[in-house]
Amino acid sequence: MDTLKTKMTRQTIIYLFAVFSLCCTVSAKPLAGSRPNIILVMTDDQGMGDLSCMGNEVVRTPHIDAFFEKATRLTEFHVSPTCAPTRAAMMSGRYPFNVGVTHTILQRERMALEVTTLPQVLQSAGYATGIFGKWHLGDEEAYLPGNRGFDKVLIHGSGGIGQVKLGDFPTNDENRYFDPVLLHDDTIVKSKGYCTDIFFDAGMGWIKEQEEAGKPYFAYVSTNAPHAPLIVSEEYQKRFLDLGYDQGTAGRYGMIENIDDNFGLLMNKLEEWEALDNTVVIFMTDNGGTHLGGELNGERVKHFNANLKSGKNSPNEGGNHVPFFVQWKGVLGEGVDINALTAHIDLFHTFSELAGAELPTEMQELDGRSLLPLLENPEAEWSDRELFVHCGRWGPGKRDEFKYEKCAVRMQQWRFVNNKELYDVAQDPGETTDLASDHPEVVEGLRKSYDQWWNSTYPLLVNEGLPRLKVHPLAVRYEKQLKEKGIPEWVPPVVE
Repeated sequence: MDTLKTKMTRQTIIYLFAVFSLCCTVSAKPLAGSRPNIILVMTDDQGMGDLSCMGNEVVRTPHIDAFFEKATRLTEFHVSPTCAPTRAAMMSGRYPFNVGVTHTILQRERMALEVTTLPQVLQSAGYATGIFGKWHLGDEEAYLPGNRGFDKVLIHGSGGIGQVKLGDFPTNDENRYFDPVLLHDDTIVKSKGYCTDIFFDAGMGWIKEQEEAGKPYFAYVSTNAPHAPLIVSEEYQKRFLDLGYDQGTAGRYGMIENIDDNFGLLMNKLEEWEALDNTVVIFMTDNGGTHLGGELNGERVKHFNANLKSGKNSPNEGGNHVPFFVQWKGVLGEGVDINALTAHIDLFHTFSELAGAELPTEMQELDGRSLLPLLENPEAEWSDRELFVHCGRWGPGKRDEFKYEKCAVRMQQWRFVNNKELYDVAQDPGETTDLASDHPEVVEGLRKSYDQWWNSTYPLLVNEGLPRLKVHPLAVRYEKQLKEKGIPEWVPPVVE
């Protein structure tokens, strides 16, 4: 009897383990070469704490929360502390400094033309490619996304809508996020509506076209929101103003709730079009959050930041530790957390392998890894690594002075900040206790690795020393088109 009970207990354990494994990973088949559609939604300046599923009790993001619940979540995913560097890393598979991107302005946002880009590789594998929103890797003709691998383009200029002095279209400082002038493929157009709505509508319309054509696609929906200025319609601000929050907080949280509504519409349409079985959908953000404080009924308050230290443009966790949620219905596990240390530089390898793309024999060396082993098996072996972080943004000719300013090296356990502070982020994610004096051997090793990485970037900083532009390329293009044929209205696609 005891033997029978033991046997039954073992069988029960084996059965429960099998069920648990099935819940974690739906499909055990190899993902490389499976050629799913890929939709990447990335928001601008939205931090880890700017979602209700991450613990924010003020902002409401029910659609992203629902996505989170059914997603595989990379809980240790890292980008760069500011936007153009993150985009350069994703598009190149390299650290941003290694492709010349050290800033968001001063021509130092331009991704080196020698780079073979992610969309170019996907094109070579037969994918249609589209970008809707923010590019921010150069506004001169050769640098624009239409010449870097995107078939369909609808973007604003510069780093943000209305940043005319930095390169956006001349009229966008008049009304900012409503009715912006945009670049649609090769033509500058005047749009109608709110910017985030426009980018999602354009993306969904294009996705529908690809679904009808039966062609695999890569859709990059890259919103300008919730980047400042913190502008959104009154309906999205009202709840926060009624609660007693300041105008800035109301605007920013309203922008996030508008993003959530658009994301929900996208997911509903994908389900309606029966596209989810063959589509990888990712939600992520480009760097840490901004506007980390405000006023509530006249009193200064700190906004929820998921207990991370600092935000955008910081070398601490809050600067570049961001949400990364991925769904592939029936293939990836639902509600699965993967705690391995991952980063933006990994997306190039990952998407290329999914598409079955053959990389050119002559192209840049890739700094990242493929995430497919982790997506196939969340418990897969994943060796520790060193991720290098620097906020850049030094003034002209000041690079060497900033070597140890606003920098970090991240490992699974450690974060080494500004060449002096050491935090055990596995136990202390808020970076409250500096352990540098307790672990001199760790400090020595990370300092050596950082110095080697820093020195290796010298010959790759192709944009250093360039003059500040007085006349921006998209402004010149706008005036030329206005004179020759005017600025037509953009007609949004019909999304049914």
